[in-house]
Amino acid sequence: MTTPIKPQWGAVFSMALGVFGLVTAEFLPASLLTPMAASLGVTEGMTGQAVTVTAIFALVTSFFSASLTSKLDRRGVMLLFSVMLIVSNLLVAFAPNLTFILAGRVILGIAIGGFWTLAAATAMRLVPEAMIPRALSIVFSGVSVATIVAAPMGSYFGHLIGWRNVFVAAAAIGVLALGWQLAALPKMPPNPLAKNSSILSLIKRPGMQTALLAIILVFSGHFAFFTYLRPFLESVTGVDVNGLSAILLGFGVANFAGTLLAGLLLERNLHLTLIGMPLAMGLMGVALVGLGSAPVMDALLVALWGMAFGAVPVAWSTWITRTMPEEAESGGGLLVAAIQLAITIGAAAGGMIFNVTGAKGVFMGSALLLLLATMTIFMALRVKAPVQDSV
Repeated sequence: MTTPIKPQWGAVFSMALGVFGLVTAEFLPASLLTPMAASLGVTEGMTGQAVTVTAIFALVTSFFSASLTSKLDRRGVMLLFSVMLIVSNLLVAFAPNLTFILAGRVILGIAIGGFWTLAAATAMRLVPEAMIPRALSIVFSGVSVATIVAAPMGSYFGHLIGWRNVFVAAAAIGVLALGWQLAALPKMPPNPLAKNSSILSLIKRPGMQTALLAIILVFSGHFAFFTYLRPFLESVTGVDVNGLSAILLGFGVANFAGTLLAGLLLERNLHLTLIGMPLAMGLMGVALVGLGSAPVMDALLVALWGMAFGAVPVAWSTWITRTMPEEAESGGGLLVAAIQLAITIGAAAGGMIFNVTGAKGVFMGSALLLLLATMTIFMALRVKAPVQDSV
């Protein structure tokens, strides 16, 4: 792998803007579902499939994008994903029926799956090795910002200018990202030392199966918590709509801060960060259940949870770059697939537990998953990585 002498931060920030555009577009239908369904003359359930197809194609793409693009300049591939973001949003904005919307969302799913597969490996080629965690934290900050603004802003502007114009605005974000990337991204021809190993061969590597289990446990625990956060705050904490909005905003802002802080933490000790974040989240989950109706403390714990989780995706992406630097693209695809599977498991299992025990049961189950994940990560990291842990 060729390591640049000077960090190319402009290119890193252009990728962060691209991430912001992709994740914003991914979240928009959730806040615009009702007006979209009414405009198209279909049910909200049918319109909701726009979210489903995006997730499915993101998952499928994560398995194949590294191998299919292995002989292409990485600059061109990243630019292609921004073009796909623009095309997807315009297709949705001017769609005469649901079929065109689904087609646009398929294109978006391919762009999302492809981007996340190659993101870590691309960041490795833009900054010196010691600065990779910081670069990844900047790229992932685009996710945090999109999480904060996409749903509330989509709903707000959808009411003012109509849902179609919201997607036109999302396409404009893609145009800005494409322009910045054209100016900032250097040529990145295929790395002759890179290996595009199959997903199956990576899974067979020593310690990888335990690491994958840990990843699935962490993300399942988090998304079970996040999916049922509103019912918990309403039924257990007892907050009103204004209090709920304030707590969710606090979660988003803290998550953004945690993503940025992750770079500094990971430059000091990767393994401690991997173990410490799910441990902290698990303990906070237990505390939330134990406190019951304590709005101020609950708000603080939810914010701290968001901050801790902000470091998790950055940490695992960094782990991929250090344990398999020449297979970072294939490893990135495996990581994306594991996270998508975990999101599905977390939401589904959380729903079943919620129906039986309510929000408290979901939070306790989430906390136990995260504490189990902490022990699993400890076991996974006992297999020494081929690259030194701390820089």
